[in-house]
Amino acid sequence: MFLKIEASWQTHLQNELEKDYFKALLQNIETEYTTYECFPPKELIFNAFKECSFDDIKIVILGQDPYHGTGEANGLAFSVNDTVKIPPSLRNIYREINTDFDTIFEPNSGNLERWAQQGVLLLNATLTVRKDTPNSHKHLHWQQFTDKVIEIVSNEKEHLVFLLWGAFAQKKAKFIDETKHLILTSGHPSPMSANQGKWFGNKHFSKTNAYLKSIGKQEINW
Repeated sequence: MFLKIEASWQTHLQNELEKDYFKALLQNIETEYTTYECFPPKELIFNAFKECSFDDIKIVILGQDPYHGTGEANGLAFSVNDTVKIPPSLRNIYREINTDFDTIFEPNSGNLERWAQQGVLLLNATLTVRKDTPNSHKHLHWQQFTDKVIEIVSNEKEHLVFLLWGAFAQKKAKFIDETKHLILTSGHPSPMSANQGKWFGNKHFSKTNAYLKSIGKQEINW
């Protein structure tokens, strides 16, 4: 079986991992990967947990589901493998970082592992997808699991920053205790939303770093 959740998460998620719906989910995913070409590769389905341990979380960024093109998805929300062209949403994220910090940063990779390794949990609501078919695994109860992850992280941690971009992510605010955490919301960085003035200028990256600094945590090198 391809269930590989990083050890620091096991204690916190164990009850969920033993539930019938989750066992059924894994069986359905096994069938999907046998029948169709699906992404990310099996060994990267739980990569968000591997790259960002439970103990190290500072920030949670929520995405919807993985990129559905060949070789793109690496198990981290908004992130792609090193050799893949930077997607439009991520390019807009980088543009906002440049504006926010008044820098000229020209990344040559859309791989966000470096964020995850600094404590940014890059969590998609649905962790798998069929090739060229967005939201094709939405029906497989991934969100029952990832909603619980958000709730557990909110309940068991303090002083995190949750970045909720777009209407879909903002619906997840109901699982977050706003008395313990900082929640920042804006439009989605996709071109459609960004071009309507709902993304650029949100300054989420400097606001996040200012909050981390105020509570004595290391700021993120975006």
